[in-house]
Amino acid sequence: MISIQSFTFNPFSENTYILYDESGECIIIDPGCYEAFEKSELLDFVVQKKLKPVRLINTHCHIDHIFGNKFSAETFGLKLEANKEELFNLKHSEQAAKLYGIQGYEPSPQPIVFLNEGDKISFGNSELEILFVPGHSPGHLAFVCKKQKFIIGGDVLFYGSIGRTDFPGCSHEALIKSIKTKFFLLEDDFRVLSGHGPETNIGFEKKNNPFLQ
Repeated sequence: MISIQSFTFNPFSENTYILYDESGECIIIDPGCYEAFEKSELLDFVVQKKLKPVRLINTHCHIDHIFGNKFSAETFGLKLEANKEELFNLKHSEQAAKLYGIQGYEPSPQPIVFLNEGDKISFGNSELEILFVPGHSPGHLAFVCKKQKFIIGGDVLFYGSIGRTDFPGCSHEALIKSIKTKFFLLEDDFRVLSGHGPETNIGFEKKNNPFLQ
């Protein structure tokens, strides 16, 4: 059984997730910890729960989702995993930090493992499926647990909203297609754990999201 711990980090109120099971192994998804106290919060949780981080994964590599990549990689001895199309965002991450006035940004390591739709993310006794859902970002991924009916969705679908598409490499048309042909094929009671804001579910968004009617 997968347990999920979420944290809200950095000036962009980004949601970071740690997923773990009874084995004690865990994965870190989109570590957005920027301030020292945020990094301590992440580390303290891992230590207190006696977890063993085994994978470091990005849904996508916009600046708010990668602040803690270097810290997590170095602290836990992990290699970054992401889709190859996100190399564009990583290449321009320092420029993005300057654009937003972010001081002291620690550049993310480069991915060692490239993830694609159809791959599995295994840890402990658990497994997630991968969806390729571009639009908000060219190489955006989402991670699905069909057994427990949840999806770690990054910045694709929010409660009553959708991801921005005004960044380089974005496409509104591609984002809507990703949601309708990937997310909306899941059952209505699937929980959507987003990159910002509260969680939602597929059925609610089908009926109520003004961007998807």
